[in-house]
Amino acid sequence: MKEKTIVCISCYYKGYDFMDEMKKLGNKIILITSEKIKDKNWPWHAIDEVYYMSEKEPSVWDLDHLVQGFSHLLKRCKIDVVIALDDYDVEKAALIRETFRIPGMGQTTHRYFRDKLAMRQMAKDSQIEVPEYSSIFNDETVEEFADKVSPPWVLKPRSEASATGIIKITSKEELFKAIDNLVDKRHHFLLESFKPGDVFHVDSLVYNSEIVFVSASQYLSPPMEVSHEGGVFRSKTLGFSTAEFKALEQANHKVMKSFGLKNGATHTEFIRGKEDGKWYFLETSSRVGGAHIPDLVEASTGTNLWREWARIENAWLKNTDYKVAKPTEFFAGLIICLSKNKTPDYAEFKREEVYKILPMDYHIGLVYKSTDEEVIQQLLDETANKIREHYISIMPPKTKPTS
Repeated sequence: MKEKTIVCISCYYKGYDFMDEMKKLGNKIILITSEKIKDKNWPWHAIDEVYYMSEKEPSVWDLDHLVQGFSHLLKRCKIDVVIALDDYDVEKAALIRETFRIPGMGQTTHRYFRDKLAMRQMAKDSQIEVPEYSSIFNDETVEEFADKVSPPWVLKPRSEASATGIIKITSKEELFKAIDNLVDKRHHFLLESFKPGDVFHVDSLVYNSEIVFVSASQYLSPPMEVSHEGGVFRSKTLGFSTAEFKALEQANHKVMKSFGLKNGATHTEFIRGKEDGKWYFLETSSRVGGAHIPDLVEASTGTNLWREWARIENAWLKNTDYKVAKPTEFFAGLIICLSKNKTPDYAEFKREEVYKILPMDYHIGLVYKSTDEEVIQQLLDETANKIREHYISIMPPKTKPTS
């Protein structure tokens, strides 16, 4: 079958397995990435051409230059699909698709997977539970929200990844001061009720608008907590037969059906409210989850999300059948933390349950795998205590929370 040409866009170093798999499936790979990461260990054996973009600021490219460069590329090369490998690249890829009429997610649909305000509006319109929220374009609208919904609240960037840039607020006075401090970036934020509770993530694969794979996990240290307070990031998978898994699978299905993703990988987060026990939708994305969550999923299910995403795109491009292998049913746990040492000694962490050591400078990262859920929890707790006692390094958040 004739090879297809895939353009991968990424302003961060990721997607090694995706590009490697796409090449194995007989396709041509073109990478567009940031110049500052050109020396990373990209899968050069799989990449046919590479182009570099300079950054105005982290993850931000000159989009006019991107479009202009792409137009020159198209003169000699027919592009079949454009893939965003990171959350920050979703709008870049959507712009390219819209401008050059390349099939795939356009600028309207991409907002449901990138813009948190658009996500909440779509979820609410689809009768999906979300925390109370408001835009902050208008002072009167903000005043009405603050009078109606009790604090604490959070100001959230509409288009940042994970918990980056979130500000927790406890009073109306504090709220308007924080909004004023945003100056001309005010329209980039939304206001939301802060709901205490357990945070979960669902990682899934979608083919022809049908969910073909689901993994559900619980954050033991939610991203917002780690982002604001430092500490140890932990997550563990849920058993397929648990009530939590079934509830999350159903909630995820409702989100995907409403948001309109046709093909690809998704990472979606929910919170179970501490006060009412309800499941609330937090956010979703049209890509593989970050923070080594794919390693957690693979340890538990045997499914490599990056490679399966590549197989889905390949099947769609070539109009062939796709079927994911039946997942294994192990329990798995993930732990990551900043370390004082550039290359920590993992000797004291060695256990038969260690599935993978994550090689990252100035980090400790481990993935555990077991048939026993209690063993995973025990290992995550013990490892977290060891890290806190001997290795942890705390980096202050980029945006200091107000409380």
